[in-house]
Amino acid sequence: MGFSANYHTHTYRCGHATGDAPEYARIAAAGGCRILGFSDHTPLPDGRWPDWRMRLGQLDEYEAAVARARAEQPDLTVLLGMECEYAPEFRAFYEDELFGRRGYDYLIGACHLTELDGAWIGSFDRTCTPQALAAYAATCTKTMEAGLFSFIAHPDLFGCCNPVWTADTAACARDICAASVSTGVPLEINGLGFRKTWLDTPEGLRPPYPWTPFWQVAAEHGVRVVLNSDAHHPQDVLASYDDVAAMRDRFALVEADLSVLTR
Repeated sequence: MGFSANYHTHTYRCGHATGDAPEYARIAAAGGCRILGFSDHTPLPDGRWPDWRMRLGQLDEYEAAVARARAEQPDLTVLLGMECEYAPEFRAFYEDELFGRRGYDYLIGACHLTELDGAWIGSFDRTCTPQALAAYAATCTKTMEAGLFSFIAHPDLFGCCNPVWTADTAACARDICAASVSTGVPLEINGLGFRKTWLDTPEGLRPPYPWTPFWQVAAEHGVRVVLNSDAHHPQDVLASYDDVAAMRDRFALVEADLSVLTR
């Protein structure tokens, strides 16, 4: 068994992926996938953080590529989405431009950056103090409370720079999971972490994420989850299903119902 639905898929336009939408869709359809969502890193109206996202001028061609994938694979439900950082100044762009004028099917919230003391820091590499972990949880919470996002991508990515589970990482996880339950926004078990270089920690080798103790906390809170590959190369469009499904099953986590996206 593999992914029947994968809502986290990139294209070459983000600058750190390869391939375009029709290639991903072709492989997904051949692998038995029923729903494929494209969610490349959104451009931002002020051009912020350009190193790992497409430019505004590429939106039309991105949408055309997704439309091509939809036309070429009529038995595959192909959705148009974006992976987004949230700040209040972006709300109008997401609501009026992406959802409104352009008719996007969904947006993913992703806290690659954390707002701390009026600046933005990398969540992957700098959320390794109690203050930064609390700020990361607050950034995730604000993103969920915005009411714009179908789920939160890789919420446990702070595992990249925290080698061991501590009282502070546990507090961060509890805050994120409590916000997920209160807002009804699911959390993603992200397969890309299994394909990254594993960390050699005092507790042994592990992927940077998904981080096992985070998902134990999620289970204790009753968080709903979404399983995704987070594909950055066409051959990975359905990769790591067994790994993310095993994490789901280990803690008896329940998958969220995203059928609203295909109505």
